Amino acid sequence: MRGSRRKGPLSRIAARCALLITLFAALSATGAAGGGRLMGVASCAGSTCHGRAEGNGAVVRQDEIASWQEPSSPTGAHSRAYAVLGTLRGRQIGATLGIEPTASGECLGCHATTGGARGPQFQLSDGVGCESCHGAAESWLPTHFTVGGSHAANVSAGMTPLERPAVRAKVCLDCHYGSSDQGQFVSHRLMAAGHPRLSFELDLFSALQQHHDADADYAQRKSTPSSVRLWAVGQAEAVRRSLSLFRQPDFGTQGMFPEFYFFDCHSCHRRITDGPQRTLTFETNPGRPILFGIPPYNDENMIMLSAVARVLAPAQAAGFDASVAAFHQAMGQGRGEAVTAAAKLEAAAGALENALDGRGYGSDEAFQVVAAIADRATSPRFTDYAGSAQAVMALDTLLNAMVREDRVTVGAAAGIRGAINRAYAAVESPESYNPAAFRAALGQASRSIGALR
Repeated sequence: MRGSRRKGPLSRIAARCALLITLFAALSATGAAGGGRLMGVASCAGSTCHGRAEGNGAVVRQDEIASWQEPSSPTGAHSRAYAVLGTLRGRQIGATLGIEPTASGECLGCHATTGGARGPQFQLSDGVGCESCHGAAESWLPTHFTVGGSHAANVSAGMTPLERPAVRAKVCLDCHYGSSDQGQFVSHRLMAAGHPRLSFELDLFSALQQHHDADADYAQRKSTPSSVRLWAVGQAEAVRRSLSLFRQPDFGTQGMFPEFYFFDCHSCHRRITDGPQRTLTFETNPGRPILFGIPPYNDENMIMLSAVARVLAPAQAAGFDASVAAFHQAMGQGRGEAVTAAAKLEAAAGALENALDGRGYGSDEAFQVVAAIADRATSPRFTDYAGSAQAVMALDTLLNAMVREDRVTVGAAAGIRGAINRAYAAVESPESYNPAAFRAALGQASRSIGALR
């Protein structure tokens, strides 16, 4: 078994996220990082580099291309990103929007490696290739395979240092949330045409796409990774990215309307029935001081960041929560007020990201964060599907981190899998989502994990 792989079966949300990667959403830096031309996947595929059939290399596995091309699992989703543009669903979306998906920059920004001049071995049909995440390789490829070369030398030559959580989060979110670059924003228009809603959690998706072993050699070259740090920094960067895009007029508005991508989809997409007695289809949320009936901003990452701040950055927690409340309140006042409040909240999230990325991590933080996600301060805020799905992904990814980092045994984690699966079942679909039932299931899952402490 590969040391970097998660132990135990993928849960339902993880599997659904993996399916979304396969269908439409693919990680990509679109060649923006690095230097020089895009050299293509073939430039990495030699048998003495990353093209072996079996992962038995002395320093790196050397079967990374085989993992990237895996046809039947999430591991190979990036290599399939371009091909899905030609599927029935891709063609239907293209026909609705009047574009050719396999040629349109509106799609290629995330479904292929773009953004740089192309070397002779580059193939657009490779989809999201090595350089989408590691950066255009012409400048750093020579140092990368030089005998005696180092990771630091590669980074100096332009390779993207993905071992740094903040850097990785920014790269991943370019497509898994959106950016201001061409073809990297899934607007409500695209979703109305058939593109799935984006859902992302950095540690989970990193594990699904990880092609390396986080062993002693890796730690010596790139430092020891921390899943709690990766998860927490990912939440902070997701909040920053969301607010940064929302503040830009070209992304935050569509004509006279707000860009609905930023709002909780399910606050509007509910069954509408008429009858003699009023039936509310939502709960009011104590974390959102907004007027009754106003569509809420999608705050799934804000809820997670609030919970982690209380545990890992308590000096900044109250200020962040106050900024969140002020932002929600401003959404009911006007575009100008909302943009001003968004800038303040973005700055608060940035300060939290720096604090979370710069601190040390011990053996107990994962347990503390799991408890905080389901405690009395956070649990009442799970009134909507998106935030609830993010919460159960968090519990699962943190439990897997405990196993991977030898804080919990595989057997002990398997023993409470039923509680985790019940929490997943509570967010099986938006149509059947029940807030109270979810909160009860989440609380049981959290207590089950806490009992392993």
